[in-house]
Amino acid sequence: MGDMANNSVAYSGVKYSVKDSNHGDFGITLEELRNLMELRAADALHKIQECYGDVYGICARLKTSPNEGLSGNPADIERRAAVFGKNFIPPKKPKTFLQLVWEALQDVTLIILEIAAIISLGLSFYQPPGGNEALCGTVSVGEEEEEGETGWIEGAAILLSVVCVVIVTAFNDWSKEKQFRGLQSRIEQEQKFTVIRGGQVIQIPIADIVVGDIAQIKYGDLLPADGVLIQGNDLKIDESSLTGESDQVKKMLDRDPMLLSGTHVMEGSGRMVVTAVGINSQTGIIFTLLGAGGDDEEEKKEKEKKEKKSKKQDGTIENRNKAKAQDGAAMEMQPLKSEDGGDGDEKKRNNMPKKEKSVLQGKLTKLAVQIGKAGLLMSAVTVIILVLYFVIDTFWVQKRPWLAECTPIYIQYFVKFFIIGVTVLVVAVPEGLPLAVTISLAYSVKKMMKDNNLVRHLDACETMGNATAICSDKTGTLTMNRMTVVQAYINEKHYKKIPEPEAIPERTLSYLITGISVNSAYTTKILPPEKEGGLPRHVGNKTECALLGLILDLKRDYQDIRNEIPEETLYKVYTFNSVRKSMSTVLKNADGSFRIFSKGASEIVLKKCFKILSATGEPKVFRPRDRDDIVKTVIEPMASEGLRTICLAFRDFPAGEPEPEWDNENDVVTGLTCIAVVGIEDPVRPEVPDAIRKCQRAGITVRMVTGDNINTARAISLKCGILHPGEDFLCLEGKEFNRRIRNEKGEIEQERIDKLWPKLRVLARSSPTDKHTLVKGIIDSTVSEQRQVVAVTGDGTNDGPALKKADVGFAMGIAGTDVAKEASDIILTDDNFSSIVKAVMWGRNVYDSISKFLQFQLTVNVVAVIVAFTGACITQDSPLKAVQMLWVNLIMDTLASLALATEPPTESLLLRKPYGRNKPLISRTMMKNILGHAFYQLVVVFTLLFAGEKIFDIDSGRNAPLHAPPSEHYTIVFNTFVMMQLFNEINARKIHGERNVFEGIFNNAIFCTIVLGTFIVQLISTIPTSHLKFLKEAGHGTQKEEIPEEELAEDVEEIDHAERELRRGQILWFRGLNRIQTQIRVVNAFRSSLYEGLEKPESRSSIHNFMTHPEFRIEDSETHIPLIDDTDAEDDAPTKRNSTPLPPSPNKNNNAVDSGIHLTTDLNKSATSSSPGSPLHSLETSL
Repeated sequence: MGDMANNSVAYSGVKYSVKDSNHGDFGITLEELRNLMELRAADALHKIQECYGDVYGICARLKTSPNEGLSGNPADIERRAAVFGKNFIPPKKPKTFLQLVWEALQDVTLIILEIAAIISLGLSFYQPPGGNEALCGTVSVGEEEEEGETGWIEGAAILLSVVCVVIVTAFNDWSKEKQFRGLQSRIEQEQKFTVIRGGQVIQIPIADIVVGDIAQIKYGDLLPADGVLIQGNDLKIDESSLTGESDQVKKMLDRDPMLLSGTHVMEGSGRMVVTAVGINSQTGIIFTLLGAGGDDEEEKKEKEKKEKKSKKQDGTIENRNKAKAQDGAAMEMQPLKSEDGGDGDEKKRNNMPKKEKSVLQGKLTKLAVQIGKAGLLMSAVTVIILVLYFVIDTFWVQKRPWLAECTPIYIQYFVKFFIIGVTVLVVAVPEGLPLAVTISLAYSVKKMMKDNNLVRHLDACETMGNATAICSDKTGTLTMNRMTVVQAYINEKHYKKIPEPEAIPERTLSYLITGISVNSAYTTKILPPEKEGGLPRHVGNKTECALLGLILDLKRDYQDIRNEIPEETLYKVYTFNSVRKSMSTVLKNADGSFRIFSKGASEIVLKKCFKILSATGEPKVFRPRDRDDIVKTVIEPMASEGLRTICLAFRDFPAGEPEPEWDNENDVVTGLTCIAVVGIEDPVRPEVPDAIRKCQRAGITVRMVTGDNINTARAISLKCGILHPGEDFLCLEGKEFNRRIRNEKGEIEQERIDKLWPKLRVLARSSPTDKHTLVKGIIDSTVSEQRQVVAVTGDGTNDGPALKKADVGFAMGIAGTDVAKEASDIILTDDNFSSIVKAVMWGRNVYDSISKFLQFQLTVNVVAVIVAFTGACITQDSPLKAVQMLWVNLIMDTLASLALATEPPTESLLLRKPYGRNKPLISRTMMKNILGHAFYQLVVVFTLLFAGEKIFDIDSGRNAPLHAPPSEHYTIVFNTFVMMQLFNEINARKIHGERNVFEGIFNNAIFCTIVLGTFIVQLISTIPTSHLKFLKEAGHGTQKEEIPEEELAEDVEEIDHAERELRRGQILWFRGLNRIQTQIRVVNAFRSSLYEGLEKPESRSSIHNFMTHPEFRIEDSETHIPLIDDTDAEDDAPTKRNSTPLPPSPNKNNNAVDSGIHLTTDLNKSATSSSPGSPLHSLETSL
């Protein structure tokens, strides 16, 4: 070996002089390694022998030791990373915020709104040319001039609200994206791999692996990099993710030593030297070709996994309801995956069988489409009715000709109708729905992390709420997976607790200890506890740890024997797999003889035993009759106590005989001598019985599927509460299960499974295919009135197919193999069954949150659509303006979705049955609530709309002309509408007909904050500006010349136009005659001081200020009437209009338009809404 190293150094010297220095004085270049890894089987072997001698030659050139590994010196590691690359595939860049904004803008509703807003804006700035406008019908000109300046507000406000909606949506997507990347990188960091550095076996993060590392590989691993096998035991690899061939490939030094990243170790163990990492590995190269750059390694594995899945998947895909990352359907939910793009990716996607959406998504899509259609219909009908009414009224009833100069005015009318139509549509479409779903899921996923659920696919979280069955693994999920040997049958004696070493003959002890130490993975160890007084740490296979623990209990050390017989010297290893259910190791002795040690499931190994060690430690004949005795007297009693029984045995091949055919396993592992049978206890986790009780109460059936003995399985299921004494449920073994579900031809029949599964509770000694068959059978079954939604838990590689098939797959985070995690949807970071109950709770909570939001949203929609529709048809104008509707949408949808989607789950969620697949999203109770609330709200709104002016004694806002400013009447309608929605938000918190809607309301701070916040903003938004004097005073004092026209016109907006037309003349005369005498004195009295007083801005904001300034306090019996008549001004108003502000008049109706006089009045709202006690009120009513 040293020789070889010298050669290689010399060689690399030559090489170095020839080649440029980019390969950093290693005897092999990156290019050569890449080319080598592209070869397979014989070609690769040939190339290695030709160029490097053998794999040790490669190790020498990479300056690494096959046994000791790299030195672990940081400088060396860095240099390797620099020369050969890091084990990391750079992720695709995330979308920028602007891209997300652009995507949010693609929403159809928003586009319609944008168009409407722009048209409305354009027309508001367009001044129709002069001409005889009186001919154009109901549009009066006076307002046009005043209103021209404020007409743009509507368009601008629509645009503003569109901007708000877009930014909120984009921000949501962005934060969701960020969260997911965080989640991915967390999964990444948690993935570790075993390598040898400096002679020590250590676990390092996958990203830290470099070329030249010696990696230890074992059953269940997902290979993180390319490499060449140095030593292997019975190694079989599933390369389907790269080649598409589903057959497992045997890897041997002399046949096919090439190991590729992204492939799965299905059997055996071994060591490999890493030759390519990151983008230079085979998977990395494929990725570079795809141009996707991947999304971190996890993603790359994800993709290969999918490719493999698409190859393997059986034809019946229709019932797959996991909208997993690769199908476009789940794009809403999966920002991360949906933009993994690249054309290659598209091609990949197209080959893949499309799956159905998740349960909830399917229901939501259907609902959204129905609502959308209804909304579109309503809005179209609204526009048609408005246009027809206008046309018939103007040209038919009033018999007006269509004049060219009137066209712009008519167009403005049509645009107004169009905007009303769009308003109806906007109200009808619940655009808050996707937001609610997203927020709810993202919030739940975040919170589930705290409950030890790492969610890999968002929708799994909500599917879990519908789960009706859980098929759970036993070991590690229901039990603690901390195995200990508690009973043993040694030398024909059954020990109920571990015997003292002196009680066992030396010869038996030596067989026992050597057999256990050698015939187990060398990676399995028992390490000292981390904390003082803690339990020793078990590393590796837990059953093997229990056996090693037995050696320690017998006061011996397994490590001494392993040092004596290092792993390289093992002649042949038949590793454990789910078919064999045993493991055997062959040792070659110095004299040329062989000894094989075997261990495995007791029934299986005992069948191969022909001898047994007697009380003295000598082998004696072991007949089938004796075997049955042991089964009855030892194995069954152990199993009925819930112990797992393992049989240990050996066999000698004498030196003289010809060497056996090692590949013919059945001939080798037979004729064994039984050393002992041990009973291993795996205690049930203390919290499991309670968790299972909760599941059963929640209507979820828990089934146990295990590879263990049927008696052990039955005992544990009784302890867990899966079975109860005296119930007639089935416990079957895998063989019996298969016999019952297959017909004469050996084909599986769904009808047969349907007869079986409703009663089945325990499936023991089951193979991975049995588990998959059972899960598929239950999912496809249609016998019960509810289609089943099945969750599966698993930790081993053999659980992969079942985890994939299930609606929700749970993998164990600690004990789980990479393959299991890869196939799962949720990873239980604490390997605990009670975390599944938490997942059910969160899942149901997501479902309920979305139902709550729907109940709330649909009430708003129904009311608003009906109000907008009837209002528009009866009064030619929607009582709820486009801007107001958008405000309602923004507030109600966005904020309510946040408030209702973040309700924390309660235990009461576990008291009801699961919804299952075919239950409608809107239940009868919800329908009743929606219609009930809607009816009540409509009654209130219509009462205010058609009788509000009488109730509150204000001017009516109905039938206002085209550019009429907002009326007080409609403001009341809008405010009442919003307040009803706000309080309905509290009603929406309960959807199962509970009486007390306030229950637990303070547990959700977000909800309380939002309701209060909305309430306050709504109040502020509807207070007239003139009441907020401090806003004006915030600036500097404005001189009267600086005050712009609009501001003077601003507060005029409160008067109703329709009334004015009717009563203008009468009021003028009455008022004039009535007050000429009483007011002349007042006018004269402060005429002199009037103009200095007006210099202050606030003194012109309302008549009340005017009267309360000290210099105006005239002690006179009449002065409490805050009215100054205009008679005085009528002589010179036209000339003074801009130069001198006049004392404001109480009603705009005294603008004597007939005499061509224009008065600009500045009025406080409170003056208008003549309070019943005011003199103005009494005057108006007398009129």
